[in-house]
Amino acid sequence: MHLRLRNELRNEMAFNLRRERQLEGIAKAKAAGTYKGRPASIDATRVRELKAQGLGPTEIAKALKIGRASVYRVLDTTPS
Repeated sequence: MHLRLRNELRNEMAFNLRRERQLEGIAKAKAAGTYKGRPASIDATRVRELKAQGLGPTEIAKALKIGRASVYRVLDTTPS
């Protein structure tokens, strides 16, 4: 029983240390301007242009070869 508890505590400490270092690295990268996330794969401007031309979400999705849900997601968000 003591051995299991000791292992659990050691594992928790290791996890906390790893997480702490990871958060420090992320903060450092953000400060340097290199932590920006994944680039957008959908051209939101093009989706809005097609919508302004009168195309529906299904037609836009087919034209851009993306999912219809992605079209709805772009149209639901305000342009940034």
